Amino acid sequence: MSSLLKLENITKVYRTNAGEYVALKNLNFTLERGEMIAIVGASGSGKSTLMNVLGFLDHCTTGKYLFSGRDVSHLEDAELATIRNKKIGFVFQSFFLLPRLNALQNVMLPLLYRGTPTDTAKQKSLDMLSKVNMQKFVDHKPNQLSGGQQQRVAIARALVGDAEVILADEPTGSLDSKTSHDVMQLFIDLNQQENRTIVVITHDNKISHHCPRVVTLHDGNVVEG
Repeated sequence: MSSLLKLENITKVYRTNAGEYVALKNLNFTLERGEMIAIVGASGSGKSTLMNVLGFLDHCTTGKYLFSGRDVSHLEDAELATIRNKKIGFVFQSFFLLPRLNALQNVMLPLLYRGTPTDTAKQKSLDMLSKVNMQKFVDHKPNQLSGGQQQRVAIARALVGDAEVILADEPTGSLDSKTSHDVMQLFIDLNQQENRTIVVITHDNKISHHCPRVVTLHDGNVVEG
């Protein structure tokens, strides 16, 4: 494995009318290519802020962020958005599927945003839906799918653009225990069989135990892992 991303002395400060809030404090963190890890911590520990920084949804205040060896710490928003679209796949607790689109159309979206020809985007999306065992539901809209099925569609959407890292924020938070296990097993298979790099942000110890490496945050810094 080789380092995919590295955070060096990252601090994130939010400034509000009530004053300053330091969400991340001189945090150091390295993710190797092909790893599957869980990031855990209590509410307010900095998990969501770390995910936002990792996924180019927010800037660090100070420190250095290296992605594939490139310093991306202080790039402009437009350039970050381009990298995010090509390099990061997101999976969220609430799925964020567009209700007016069917499963196939939802998975095609990231490719269409890139300007991929429609026929190519369709075939890639069909292949990815098959990989997550949703090939029978390509014409179904989100309200016709169970929570677990919607999450599989969301995972297919995250994977379809060949993202270098999948960031999954509480991906089982809306699912029952059996479906949660099935979704985590899908992540494990993708990691072990395809060497996908996967980061799972969770407060659930049962979920984190599926990951070979667990990183624990406390008060904005890494205390274990």
